[in-house]
Amino acid sequence: MHFGIITELRRLGTITELRRMRRDQLVSDQTAFSQGSKMVAQPFTVDLNKPLVFQVGHLGEAYQDWVHQPIVTKEGPRFFESDFFEFLTRTVWWVIPLIWLPVVCWSVLMSIQMGHTLPEVALLVVTGVFIWTLMEYSLHRFLFHIKTKGYWTNTAHYLLHGCHHKHPMDGLRLVFPPAATAILCVPFWNLIKLVSTPSTTPAVFGGGLLGYVMYDVTHYYLHHGQPSREVTRNLKRYHLNHHFRIQNRGFGITSSLWDNVFGTHPSSKGADKNR
Repeated sequence: MHFGIITELRRLGTITELRRMRRDQLVSDQTAFSQGSKMVAQPFTVDLNKPLVFQVGHLGEAYQDWVHQPIVTKEGPRFFESDFFEFLTRTVWWVIPLIWLPVVCWSVLMSIQMGHTLPEVALLVVTGVFIWTLMEYSLHRFLFHIKTKGYWTNTAHYLLHGCHHKHPMDGLRLVFPPAATAILCVPFWNLIKLVSTPSTTPAVFGGGLLGYVMYDVTHYYLHHGQPSREVTRNLKRYHLNHHFRIQNRGFGITSSLWDNVFGTHPSSKGADKNR
């Protein structure tokens, strides 16, 4: 069922490494020190058969090692006991364009109604997409891959991005939930508003939102699609390299542009993997 990704992982030389990591992934070696006396703490074991979200925080400093040892199965784990909260964490990929493309069209239409010509609006939309590519890179590098070790910071990181690295083939947790996107649209609109005029803000915002839709759909395709063209095959290989070999490089999803600009393009297959 996963012939495509298994073939790619074999090409990257990661199957043996993944098998080794999965044997050890449930045990963390934590050491506690109390009042000058050295004592070994009981290792915390994550039970994959129980809701995970409120377990992972207990891993402490071992969380980073644990979360970057992927489990390559299409079926994802349960996050919450509550069916309602569990529902909010699962999103099919086609919901993203279904919900957000009409918002993109509405935003573009607003700028047209305010007097801008089609070429002007097209340029504004392209500007918004370009802004998104930088946001995509920055969020992935500086927020999604932030180092955590506390209970609540581990928990928050797992919900935000850690779950994707732990279960990279979970098809229902690959795209961003619409409720969370709607919340983030508010500061994004205000940011665009600060640097744009009232009539250009909607089109630039629409371009940024279009860039996001392209990102989320592309991200899903890179995990579950079977590219037939060289460009998309290379992009898939580039992203799988980030997941399974060099996790502290290759932060671009839709392109490697900003990795090249900021020096985070994977320099070689032998680069160290970030855990």
